[in-house]
Amino acid sequence: MSPHRFAPLLLLATFLAAGSALAQDKGSVTPKALPPLANPNDPGLGAKELFARKLLPSKGPAHVVGSYTRGCLGGAAQMPVNGDNWQVMRLSRNRSYGHPDMIALIKRLAAKAHRDAGWPGILVGDIAQPRGGPALSGHASHQIGLDADIWLTPMPDHRLSREEREEMSAVMMVRPDRLDVDPKVFTPGHVLVLRDAAREPAVQRIFVNAAIKKALCREAKGDRAWLSKIRPWWGHDYHFHIRMHCPAGAGECEGQPSQSEDEGCKPSDLAYWFSDAVLHPKPPPEPPKPKPPMTLAEMPAACKAVLHAADVKP
Repeated sequence: MSPHRFAPLLLLATFLAAGSALAQDKGSVTPKALPPLANPNDPGLGAKELFARKLLPSKGPAHVVGSYTRGCLGGAAQMPVNGDNWQVMRLSRNRSYGHPDMIALIKRLAAKAHRDAGWPGILVGDIAQPRGGPALSGHASHQIGLDADIWLTPMPDHRLSREEREEMSAVMMVRPDRLDVDPKVFTPGHVLVLRDAAREPAVQRIFVNAAIKKALCREAKGDRAWLSKIRPWWGHDYHFHIRMHCPAGAGECEGQPSQSEDEGCKPSDLAYWFSDAVLHPKPPPEPPKPKPPMTLAEMPAACKAVLHAADVKP
């Protein structure tokens, strides 16, 4: 995932186009149902329109199909809205579903955040839609239930109201100059929570803002092997993004290549992210044309069966 292979402006435009449903975007206390599609069998219809209208997972065992950015999920599990050490945010998005392994991982991380960092718990952002697939807004990934966003804001010590879950903003962890974290809000507890997440064997990558990676490189003590899983990427200054390996035996899951076990803390590893072209990108001469939406035919064939399978009983 080396950024040097791509044009910075193109990547930034791609991220911005796919980042409209992050922790700062408010939800709705009274969400409205999407209207019926005039022609759901239209071959040119975006698959996101179809998957967004599925409100429940499909029946049957968990079944991952395709890749993080082009795939779907059968038999998804839902993250409970409340737990001893977690609360799910932005309920109106209906993106609290994932592979059962991901749901179990988030629960473990919540307990560790309480134990190791002293947080009351964690705030859980987007995981995936009930059947995965592309979303109407926000992420290009999060399609197979193996990606999850965790807010960098510790869970408050009280049960949040529905209004707070939809309207509360996450705390910015990065200084205005984008060169480092804000020491008033980024604490040793954040280091411990990110360490605990990265030490999970099933976790392949964790995406954070480059300033957060820089801080982790500076503050991590003792065994630093976990730093190799922490990867800088655009955004991720209010939340971090966990990505899991394909589950064992998931033959239709398309994972990512193995990554270097290097800490990624050398000045040369981070220089790109703090270059002027990245921190202060110049707008392109002409706005990039939006890509046509991915159709169901462009997704793995098995996703059609996942889409049309019977609902699990609510």
